[in-house]
Parts: sequence; structure tokens; C-alpha cells
Amino acid sequence: MSACVDTLGRGLSDVRISVTDRCNFRCPYCMPADLFGESYSFLPRPELLSYEEIARLVGILASLGVSKARITGGEPLVRADLGDLIGRLAAIDGIDDIALTTNGALLAQQATRLAKAGLHRVTVSLDSLDPVIFQRMNGDRGKLKDVLAGITAAVEAGLSPIKVNCVVVRDMNDDSFENIAEHFRGTEVELRFIEYMDVGTRNGWEMEQVVTASEILERLAARWPLEPLERRSPSEVAGRYRYTDGKGTVGVVSSVTAPFCGACTRARLTTNGRLVNCLFAEGGVDLKGPLRSGADDRELTDIILASWRARDDRYSELRTQATSGDSPPRRRMEMYQLGG
Repeated sequence: MSACVDTLGRGLSDVRISVTDRCNFRCPYCMPADLFGESYSFLPRPELLSYEEIARLVGILASLGVSKARITGGEPLVRADLGDLIGRLAAIDGIDDIALTTNGALLAQQATRLAKAGLHRVTVSLDSLDPVIFQRMNGDRGKLKDVLAGITAAVEAGLSPIKVNCVVVRDMNDDSFENIAEHFRGTEVELRFIEYMDVGTRNGWEMEQVVTASEILERLAARWPLEPLERRSPSEVAGRYRYTDGKGTVGVVSSVTAPFCGACTRARLTTNGRLVNCLFAEGGVDLKGPLRSGADDRELTDIILASWRARDDRYSELRTQATSGDSPPRRRMEMYQLGG
């Protein structure tokens, strides 16, 4: 049992670490190009947590029951010497699962090095296998062949299980997502389809753009019969299904239509050093300020404990339960700040 439990009885076991707010893609549901152009001001380097600072905070979190650390961004592979951070995290007692979420464009060059540093698993975001749609969905900033090469390199480096996440957006890539399923059936890759979520305020999210988990499953099952599998842990976000012909599994994340706030054990460490207890939270609690002002580990532990023990976040459940007239307000923090 975690040493840290919130007001709804949820323990703390996972931390997601956004190491940069920069990205080499401009995906419309996260960092649309018209808002994040060449003149956009990202955080200056001194405002980012150093790898040493991140490792210190993760060490404190590990003492409170955290065993899983996921490195995210922005695009984490654009930050230099990421293997240094992975090595530091791998040395922390209690951290036994280190994962990375990436768009995959730079993964082929780095997969082997990161695996040797101590990375266990990787998740690659891939929203289409159609080159035209792929370009449209990343703001014409990346090449499909580079992402596919990155996935292959991750497999060869032993970063398994490899997961591929596909966000399905109505009228963008919803007419071709079965092609991704066909491509990865029977491989070492675990494919997960994700309902388009209303994170932040800059992506123009509307409920009409959401392709629901039930629709995704219905379309997949029309081509390949499926049967449900038990979740591997209570906090697993994806509902998993087995292809009855034995060609592997597929997952669906129903974060809009059937949210799973009640099993959420994840905290997030933002790019600028704030602890955020929900993907849809506002502001979070500053850890960088006290850390750089000389706070000792006990003081930082007390800040984290106070924040988590007061946690009552369940935005997705409230949004889904609400009528259209009294839905909770959209939150202000953006995906690239929170780390997904």
C-alpha cells in the first residue's frame, strides 16, 4: 500500500515527468501550428528542472510508494543527454519501471543508448499510416518512415512491450484507423486507440470530434472478432481485447465516455517543476521553488504529502456525468506542460 493516499482512497504509484515543453511536431490536438509558430516563446533552459533535480524529486516520490516513472514532454527526445536522466532514475531504490512516451521521430538514433542507460519500455504516438494524414496530424513536421524506423529500433533494443498510441479524431483520421490495427496485428507491438480528450484550452476540442471506444471496438470487431481480457492492474487505463484468431491484442482508452478516475494513481511533474495530481488540474504545487531555496528532503516530502492527501480530482468523471449545460470548466494547463 502506498504511504500516500488521497481523499478518495487512491494511492500514489506512478509519476509522469515532462522534461521539456518543446516538440518537433505540431499535432493539432496538442500543439497546433497556428498557435505555436516560430515566434512562440518556450521556457528558457534555467526554468527547466535539471536532471539532478528531477532525480532528487523522484527519489522522494519513491520513498512514498512510487515505483513507475514515465518520461514525457513535449517531445522528450529533443532534450539533450536524456540517457543521463534515465541512468539517474534507474539508480533510485524502488523505481523498477522506467518508460518513455515519444512521437518516435528521433527514436531510431537513440533507442539502443536509452536501453543501455536503463529504459525499460517505450510508447510511440502514431495517428495514421497514411502519409498524407500523418503529415496533416503532425503539422507537416515529421516523416512516417522515421517513426516506423524508431519502432523497429525500439523492438531491436529490447524496449518491450512496445506500445503504440493512436488518438482517433473525427474527420481527421477516423476513416483509416483499422489500417494501423492491421499493420500491428501479430507483431510485438501493443496498439492502443485513445478517445480524443479535452486537455488544455488551445486545441478547439468539441465532443463531436470524439470517436468513442464503443465505435472503435465495433469497427475493429467487424473485421477481426475480439474478446475482452482482464486488466493487468486496477490502474491500467486501457481496456484490452484479444483477437480470437490469435494475432495478439488491442487496447482502447475510453477516457471521455467511460473515465477511470477512481483508479488513478498518477502524479505529474511538469516542465517547470510543479507537482500536478490530475491531467486536468490547474496550477499544481511548486516544488522547484522550495528545492532551489534549500528545502531538505523532509520539507519536500511534506509538500508532496499535503498535496496528494488533499487530492479530490476526478474531472473526467464529472465531465462525463454532467449535462451539456453544467459541464465543468475547461482547465488551463496544456498537454505539453503536463506530460500526458
